[in-house]
Amino acid sequence: MRPASLDEVVGQAHLLRPNSPLRRLIEGSGAASVILYGPPGTGKTTLAALISQATGRRFEALSAVSAGVKEVRAVIEHARRAAAHGEQTVLFIDEVHRFSKTQQDALLAAVENRVVLLVAATTENPSFSVVAPLLSRSLILQLQPLTADDIRIVLERAIADARGLGDTVPVEPDAIDLLLRLSAGDARRALTALEVAAEMGERVTVEAIEQSLDKAAVRYDRQGDQHYDVISAFIKSVRGSDVDAALHYLARMLVAGEDPRFIARRLMILASEDIGMADPTALQTAVAAAQTVQLIGMPEAQLTLAHATIHLATAPKSNAVMSAISAAMNDIKAGKAGLVPPHLRDGHYFGAAALGSAIGYKYSHDDPDGVVPQQYPPDELAGVDYYRPTEHGAEREIAKRVDRLRAIIRKKT
Repeated sequence: MRPASLDEVVGQAHLLRPNSPLRRLIEGSGAASVILYGPPGTGKTTLAALISQATGRRFEALSAVSAGVKEVRAVIEHARRAAAHGEQTVLFIDEVHRFSKTQQDALLAAVENRVVLLVAATTENPSFSVVAPLLSRSLILQLQPLTADDIRIVLERAIADARGLGDTVPVEPDAIDLLLRLSAGDARRALTALEVAAEMGERVTVEAIEQSLDKAAVRYDRQGDQHYDVISAFIKSVRGSDVDAALHYLARMLVAGEDPRFIARRLMILASEDIGMADPTALQTAVAAAQTVQLIGMPEAQLTLAHATIHLATAPKSNAVMSAISAAMNDIKAGKAGLVPPHLRDGHYFGAAALGSAIGYKYSHDDPDGVVPQQYPPDELAGVDYYRPTEHGAEREIAKRVDRLRAIIRKKT
């Protein structure tokens, strides 16, 4: 069911508008190499084949999973020989992000000298996985996941077209709806599920599809930018107090096999960065969750991670802890690191008193309240407030206490 012409391509309207770089390439008037970046099943290989077909050029394909530098150089050498006879070559490299730097560097001269028109496909952000010289010589075109309407068109075409089922196997409407949900924007996944279900009987039903698939595969690459996108969404959902969205992203990571220790580490960071003293027990829960993950492992640890996620998502939020240490460190970097006041210096060595060290220090426990007026920071930082409690959660009461403490400690004597 791979599209044989541009008219059969479904989706990617943003890349196929009139006079766009990709449309010019497919119609045979473009000459720039391209990197097609997008999720699986969105048409990257199809577009590469259409470019070769439209331009009438030789088509060579390599998979970065199996090809090495030797294979790359051999294809380039064949392309040079063909060019000497006036025949141009389109080189399609699937999963180019899996090429090493050396393998990618081997392409540079051929791309720059137009020995080959490179069409590379990747499911990972090329900014992170493709070397800068190759990026600068190529157009970066991002493909979007297909919409449910796009997938429906693909399925209906496969059901009716002679290249597919050719209207020989009835497909129930509910079965199509299930395929749409399982596809997650991946046309290949939807077509594969339809094919397997059609092979099981005389009619494609919801039951047939469910029997042919254990579960919908979750699009999530633990080594790629999907990994970073999902964990980013998870942390931002917890920070934003959307407990349901947080649980969605947690489940997405767990089902995909993400390392639970990685998730636990991020929750510990968040507990101090985004909650802090607004709920002092949040860090305790996050640390306990991390320890539990280490002790019991999966799958039981998923309950602990859910426990911690719910606690942190529903906790009052404050970034006062992060703001406080950031402000203090910025002052240090700006040179505000004066001398330690003499009365706070170490007095446990011979001659300390002669230097004025530790003289006049007031021992807090000698005061009934346990707090005494006394200067603690260097002179140039006296009176500076780094910690600014919010009115959220426990910090509301802490703010009152901090105000009282500062009033006593900074009282002029």
